[in-house]
Amino acid sequence: MTSLSDAKSRALPMAPAQKSDLAQPSASPLNRRQFLLGSAAGLFTAICLAGRPQIGWASQSRHGLSVFGPLKYGPDFPHFDYIEPKAPKGGRFVFTAPSRQYNQNFSTFNTFNSYVLRGDAPPRIELLFDTLMTRAWDEADAIYGLLAESVSLSEDGNRFRFHLRKEARFHDGKPVTAEDVVFSYRLLKKEAHPILRQALADLSSIEIEEGDVVLVFSGKQGRQAPMTAATIVPIFSKAYYENTPFDKSTLEPPIGSGPYRIGPFNAGSFVEYVRDETYWGKDLPVNIGHYNFDVIRVEFNRERTTLFEAFKKGDITYHEEFSSKSWATRYNFPALEEGRVKRMNVPDHSASGAQGWFFNIRRGKFADPRTREAIALAFDFEWSNKNLFYDLYKRTHSFFENTDMKSSGKADGKVLELLEPYRDQLDPAIFEEPYTPPVTDGSGKDRKILRRANQLLQEAGWKRTGDGLVNATGEVLEIEVMASSSAFERVVTPWANNLALLGIPMTFRLVDPSQFQSRSDSFDFDVIGRRYTLSQTLSESIRSFWGSTAADTNGSNNLAGIKHPVLDAMIEKALTAQSREDMVAAAQAIDRILRAGHYWVPNWHKQSHNLGIWDIFAWRKEQEGDDPVQTFLPERWWWAKEGQ
Repeated sequence: MTSLSDAKSRALPMAPAQKSDLAQPSASPLNRRQFLLGSAAGLFTAICLAGRPQIGWASQSRHGLSVFGPLKYGPDFPHFDYIEPKAPKGGRFVFTAPSRQYNQNFSTFNTFNSYVLRGDAPPRIELLFDTLMTRAWDEADAIYGLLAESVSLSEDGNRFRFHLRKEARFHDGKPVTAEDVVFSYRLLKKEAHPILRQALADLSSIEIEEGDVVLVFSGKQGRQAPMTAATIVPIFSKAYYENTPFDKSTLEPPIGSGPYRIGPFNAGSFVEYVRDETYWGKDLPVNIGHYNFDVIRVEFNRERTTLFEAFKKGDITYHEEFSSKSWATRYNFPALEEGRVKRMNVPDHSASGAQGWFFNIRRGKFADPRTREAIALAFDFEWSNKNLFYDLYKRTHSFFENTDMKSSGKADGKVLELLEPYRDQLDPAIFEEPYTPPVTDGSGKDRKILRRANQLLQEAGWKRTGDGLVNATGEVLEIEVMASSSAFERVVTPWANNLALLGIPMTFRLVDPSQFQSRSDSFDFDVIGRRYTLSQTLSESIRSFWGSTAADTNGSNNLAGIKHPVLDAMIEKALTAQSREDMVAAAQAIDRILRAGHYWVPNWHKQSHNLGIWDIFAWRKEQEGDDPVQTFLPERWWWAKEGQ
């Protein structure tokens, strides 16, 4: 899972979730069908028995899995506590997606195949497909059966046996069989988007035993790998794909088994997901109270201004605002003043994630971390926050902002124990206070900081000539920031003005959404914006973000091209940690290495969601202990009023 906010989540715009004033598009939606790589949970205690000889199944089948303690919900639970079980069905929900995954695009689409690298798919296409299990959002690390009625675990923790529900059906009425499940896993392990293939890397084989599906893992998998595999893999119709090449871009609606089907659409403009009134799983405890709208419509346009005008007229009924300027100055239109539109600020207690402009260090001019640090110093956040963002943001320092995985102080305790064996391979600064961008005087041209940037450039070997800054190989230091929305130009321009004072020309390159996606996937850029978030329990997705192998894998989230053997070792420590304390220590070590490497120009964050909502919806009122963000997930809302 990626967005830029003020621009907040993907590449300029950044993705998984978009968030901000210029939120960069973000790489992942937080809903049960998008239990993305970054939100997989740890396995229950039995998995810690890995390494013991396999004797058989450790226990009777169970209805769910959890790592930290017992499950909250028993085998006969009627529904999740955080939804309204009697929510009525009907109405329409029209929005622009704030997050995406895999090859999905915020601004356009030309295929309905979201699980390969090729093409641009619409967000929320996952509504068409069911998975073996699904997440409970009021438990930190728990999943419950969806297509699978129950699951058993072998004593060595490497084999998971899923008993499928006999009532499960595809949209064409055919049953969902073990053969369909095995076909889907094998197909995706071989041909899926690189991020999905990475998540399934430790899945050794998929077998059928007496009508059940058995996922067999290598024994080297991290805690989360089996739970990730059970929740992110869409189950396809084998019969459909026997006649349809999986790897092609196509606008033929696929056959799924989920709560929605493809309805009317216009490629690049809009797509409607239409609720399947005969959905086989509508009465399952994990689905009660969910998917209440008859139609979920996603609108597409590269320019946020056009989308905002559509929202003002009521053509879009839910709008998450990522521009601080718009939030401060544009919410004064008649429908809002008349009370027909609500303007809401919803607290966000989730991890803030990491938003920034990432250097492509595959390019020689960015190879020296001193060069990258100097370029980053030219960005005056304090001036931008005051003059562009209406003081709505805080500077991002960490790749794990707003979590206990954020590093601080000198390395000590478990963090020091992890890093000490590699001291001779690490920058000594990693053991000191983690790198934090300096606070400027807010003038927009802080001379002290610009002098430091100039010094770093000289130390990195850049010399001023008539052609600009030139290194020993004769390469000129010039920078192109690539984006798919013009909204970011106002943020990049003052940064470029400061870089010009240092002798570095920076240009803002606006490309169409498809080209932006293609160039991002192939790492054809100098600098690109991205925001991504990770859950409180790290999963295999972190290999895609920072692992050395991902640096050479097109479509991965390792935008910077980071290859660092100690970082790889810390990633494995995080994924195989046997306690949360050990995982947090490994994450803090990762954070120190990344921050010292100056792989990005860190941006900004805020702990809330700015929402504009037409007053035609209702949702379960927040109860004590509820996370307001989960309360506000629209998949749990319902239509409350006719008309506007």
